[in-house]
Amino acid sequence: MKLSRNHLLTAAVVTVAALVVLLKYWDYVVNPWTRDGQVRAEVIQITPRVTGPIVRLAVKDNQFVKAGDLLFEIDPRTFAVSLDQARAQYDKTGDSYLAQEKQVEAVAAQIDVARGSVLQAQSAITEATATIAKNKAELQRQQELLPQRATSQKSVDSARANYEVVVEKRKGAVASLAQARATLIQAEADLAEAKANLGAPGEANASVREARANVQQAELNLEFTQVRAPVDGYITNLNLRLGSQAVANQPALALVDVNSYWIDGFFRENTIERMVAGDKAIITLMAYPDKPVEGYVDSLGWGIAQQDGSTGFELLPNISPTFEWIRLAQRVPVRIHMTKIPEGVALRVGTSCSVLVMTGTGQGGEDTPAPSALQ
Repeated sequence: MKLSRNHLLTAAVVTVAALVVLLKYWDYVVNPWTRDGQVRAEVIQITPRVTGPIVRLAVKDNQFVKAGDLLFEIDPRTFAVSLDQARAQYDKTGDSYLAQEKQVEAVAAQIDVARGSVLQAQSAITEATATIAKNKAELQRQQELLPQRATSQKSVDSARANYEVVVEKRKGAVASLAQARATLIQAEADLAEAKANLGAPGEANASVREARANVQQAELNLEFTQVRAPVDGYITNLNLRLGSQAVANQPALALVDVNSYWIDGFFRENTIERMVAGDKAIITLMAYPDKPVEGYVDSLGWGIAQQDGSTGFELLPNISPTFEWIRLAQRVPVRIHMTKIPEGVALRVGTSCSVLVMTGTGQGGEDTPAPSALQ
């Protein structure tokens, strides 16, 4: 009887233990958990836009800065001189534009004069043609009257002379017309050339726009000598010194954006089946094990890098050895957005954490939007 009681007690203990193990396993299956988590944030590479020696360093390593704060200043004197030169060239271009504009006006006036000369020559030809007809008729009349002794030889000669004079006068008017037309054509060509040299009128003129753009570029370059923080964040790994040469488009320091922290949790591929965007997540930072951080699943990764088959030495594929009886599960990155940071918790990029995802608590799908900053 006593033996039977011991057997029953042992069986009960084993049953309870088995139930506990099963419940824990089920809880693990339903609420996947990983110790492979990492704090991430956007790290901005502060890159100067101009080249020059640093004459002012306004920050120190690991300092917090706000958006717009001065980080460092590049020697502005060279760029101030370039700005003065660009402004002087802009004024010179404006004066040249005004001179070319006056030239266009002068050539246009010459065209008006040439057109007047053409009209005057045409009028002279018309007048001479009419006079020729009149004098020719008079000469004929005098010639007809001379045999009848109704006129004198002197009158005939005078009529002939008047006729010949007006003929020559018409020839001169025709030559003047040709000259006036040539002058008009030349003036029109000069006007076209002057307008081409001038370009578009007013503010649309290419030379004026180019000179103005050069001034604006010089102003920007002078402004770029003061490098400022684009976002709130922490300066990290600062290696700059006064007198160091800042090189355009070469990163000079790193700035961790404090409004962009998130968690990357790497879950085994056989644990993410029930996981969806919006599921509640609990993050335990290794540096703060007693201060859990709340969040939710932002998104699940759609791919990881392939190792086996990648190109290796002598362009041969890299193949990692495996144990045939062990099938290793790959880890898929899951992005976690943090919603509530406990007081006293300082997030640092790259630090480790554990992540627990409570499946079935999400309200959205894979495309659930996530805020860009901590709430």
